[in-house]
Amino acid sequence: MIRRTVKRKLLLSFIALAISLGLFLAARANFRAQGIGSADRGTAPDFTLTDLSGKPLTLSSYRGKVVLLDFWATWCDPCRDEIPRFIVLQDKYGARGLQIIGVSMDDSPEPVRQFQKRFRMNYPAVMGTARIGELYGGILGLPVAFLIGSDGRIYSKHVGTTDTAVFEKEILTLLRTTQVP
Repeated sequence: MIRRTVKRKLLLSFIALAISLGLFLAARANFRAQGIGSADRGTAPDFTLTDLSGKPLTLSSYRGKVVLLDFWATWCDPCRDEIPRFIVLQDKYGARGLQIIGVSMDDSPEPVRQFQKRFRMNYPAVMGTARIGELYGGILGLPVAFLIGSDGRIYSKHVGTTDTAVFEKEILTLLRTTQVP
């Protein structure tokens, strides 16, 4: 009887381990399919969106700079936590070639204007669309940030709150290594 219980527990543990491994491998394959973690990095989809002052902002006009493209919203608590850190990063590395661009997924620009003013955002914010979200693989949750090298290629994607040290390390690497083709 005891042996049967032990065998059952071992079998259940093995099944749980197999399922976990399968989920891990599927997620890893998904990241590779997006170009993350591979040498073949795709070019960031270009767009032109309107900034909060009504002027057009075109991503490709930032070619030659390292771009942190942040999909966020004013109602998103993790986004609100990250933005002050992005302000610091823009101050620290802007002169060396970093440009942060906030893509707000809010429904209207008014709360974004108030937020930008209140937090003294030192980088442009544009109003995102469902189409832009689709171009970037579907933005199903916020925040989502992409690091784009000066060559216009996506080098990393971060879903959810990400430690500033991770962004800073990647930014410094890209500032040193990417060049416009």
